[in-house]
Amino acid sequence: MPTSNPLVRLHSFGQSIWLDLLSRNLLRSGKLADLVQSDAVSGVTSNPAIFDKAIGQSSDYDEDIHSLTEAGKTASEIFRALTIGDIREAADILRPTYTRTDGEDGYVSLEVSPLLARDTRATVDEAGALWRAVDRPNVMIKIPATREGLPAITESIAAGVNINITLLFGLPRYREVAEAYIRGIEQRIASGHEVRRIRSVASFFLSRIDVLIDSKLPPDARDLRGRAAIASAKLAYGIYKEIFGSERFGNLQGRGARKQWLLWASTR
Repeated sequence: MPTSNPLVRLHSFGQSIWLDLLSRNLLRSGKLADLVQSDAVSGVTSNPAIFDKAIGQSSDYDEDIHSLTEAGKTASEIFRALTIGDIREAADILRPTYTRTDGEDGYVSLEVSPLLARDTRATVDEAGALWRAVDRPNVMIKIPATREGLPAITESIAAGVNINITLLFGLPRYREVAEAYIRGIEQRIASGHEVRRIRSVASFFLSRIDVLIDSKLPPDARDLRGRAAIASAKLAYGIYKEIFGSERFGNLQGRGARKQWLLWASTR
């Protein structure tokens, strides 16, 4: 039956809605479950800033913080424990979506520390540690699209970790990100492991492109403001169709590989 809810209707166009927000209140109040049920939200992303706001601006975490402090945990260990707990709860709420779509959707993302953005080895180690700690098949570990992050993406995919590539702004770097994913799939197949359950998204940030470009436009080009990001998105989608419609990836699909989705991030 047709619905007037535009978020639900988007699914008929092959689009998924992921919520860029997470907090204990959202989980424990039933609000996230309601969004999944009523508004067809089918994924959740998080980052350190989101958790900083959730923890710092509420008392929802106070009891756990007190207990962990009494147990002698450091500030970083406390933060890690709190975030992993929330990610697990969110993943469990979205698990029916993951199951219903056969692993195409229903993911929750957790980011490696931004302090590791320029350290490939530390990023790989942290991604693996977070993956094992959360211990849910529908989690993605976020790795930034820095130069050092590219080999970390490949190695993590080859190790069987679902990856959300974040902070992606440019078209040349998007090609490199897609290539890093495909190399990881190829390496995993070469090592004799299955790849059907490996998933990845490339989070292409949009609004920040307009913020940068619009500030550089001359006064007589006012009509071009707010258009660079959408133009970049269209070009990125063209690259996506080229790469994941290629014979090379078609051969990998025959082995069970799935396309790395484009995720439009920072759309407001």
